[in-house]
Amino acid sequence: MRVPRILAALILLACCARLSAAPVKQPNIIILVADDLGWNDVGYHGSDIRTPAIDRLAKTGIQLDRFYVCPICSPTRAGLLTGRYPHRFGLRDTVIPPWRKFGLELSERTLPQIFAEFGYERRACIGKWHLGHYKRAYHPIERGFTHFYGHYNGAIDYFTHLREGERDWHRNFKPSADAGYSTELLGEEALRFIKSSPAGAPFLLYLPFNAPHGPLQAPRKYLDEYGYDEKSGSFRKKNKLQARDEYGAQGQGNHKRQTFAAMVTAMDTQIGRILDTLDAEGLAENSIVLFFSDNGATLKIGGSNKPLPGAKHSVHEGGVRVPAVIRWPAGLKGSRKLDMLMGYIDVLPTLAGLVGGERKRGDKPMDGVDLSNVLQGGAKAPERTFYLGQKAVISQQWKLIEGKLYKIDTDPTEKKDISEKNPAILKRLSRELAAFEKLAGKIKVAPYSSGRKDFKAPGNWQIEAERKKK
Repeated sequence: MRVPRILAALILLACCARLSAAPVKQPNIIILVADDLGWNDVGYHGSDIRTPAIDRLAKTGIQLDRFYVCPICSPTRAGLLTGRYPHRFGLRDTVIPPWRKFGLELSERTLPQIFAEFGYERRACIGKWHLGHYKRAYHPIERGFTHFYGHYNGAIDYFTHLREGERDWHRNFKPSADAGYSTELLGEEALRFIKSSPAGAPFLLYLPFNAPHGPLQAPRKYLDEYGYDEKSGSFRKKNKLQARDEYGAQGQGNHKRQTFAAMVTAMDTQIGRILDTLDAEGLAENSIVLFFSDNGATLKIGGSNKPLPGAKHSVHEGGVRVPAVIRWPAGLKGSRKLDMLMGYIDVLPTLAGLVGGERKRGDKPMDGVDLSNVLQGGAKAPERTFYLGQKAVISQQWKLIEGKLYKIDTDPTEKKDISEKNPAILKRLSRELAAFEKLAGKIKVAPYSSGRKDFKAPGNWQIEAERKKK
């Protein structure tokens, strides 16, 4: 029987309507965080360090040219995972050291917990946690991740994985005996996670590398790329420095910048393997890949923030303005640069906006802003003031720091204090700074070294509950 033309047309229109109404598949999310990587430590910023994979992201994605973080790592990680300023819950001026019985405030809802409600069933944290390790409640799996592989503390030995004389390397809750250079182990685990993801099911991968944070150690093959001369000896021997007991001389190059560069290239190699795997698995088109550093470089170990002033621990530009790139071929126009003000607290709300997720009513208010529409080209960047800590705030045009005012969009090196010529702006930013500082909660964290004396690390860095099971 022949179908009348008009009826056939109606059937075709109905089919098209059903197709167009079909939900768009949620993207995979991969968050790559470098540790102490400076502004001048990536190739696309003109560095002498080779970072072809990060450069590939920068070329094909969106360079976030004004991306800000905290000047040290635990606070940045806390703000990234909550979308809230970390001084609200006691994390601002110090990291969580091995001897601290403290962690990310347990009443805070985290990015993986929220994305579980958006349909992301597989959520991995692979790398450096640094947000609490004393009790099970602080563990990544208790904070919303379904898989953890890596280390709890910062500054572990890259080869032995020791910190305070005990091996800090774990798979989920149990110690792992995996041997190898930590950066490469993390890359391998990330590849396993990606390849094992069921087809059609979106995943969340948070990969906070410990590189290139000290101690300075790199595999010989990467040192050789930067002209390592075995006869010249290591920088530590040249300077007659003694390594701490848990840190051997393994992986130390002729000088600090050489070793630091080798560490960055080793990390970049693993990022390249991840990008290649996304391509090979047919996942690249619908995967959001976000890369940034947790704070600026530490100059004394070979990092560089040039031409930005300052370094890690400082809220001058070199300490808090970091390399950052986002790429999502299916959802964001790439090969461009945005100079809008953005930062670590914006990651959670922006990713939620990109995937179309809605948070629960009654959740604590986020300090971060959903910039998904700006990234997609459908809106202008909002006017806002962003709190940096250490009595400093920044906006798209202005920066108030140490009582001085800079036209930061045209003076990123903070050379000319123009506070006297702009008293109204100085007054407004000072008022906003005071309001930000009032957000601080009652939790006060002790200084970094407090409690270090006579501290003895638990065997294999097992958390309290797991030790008691034995």
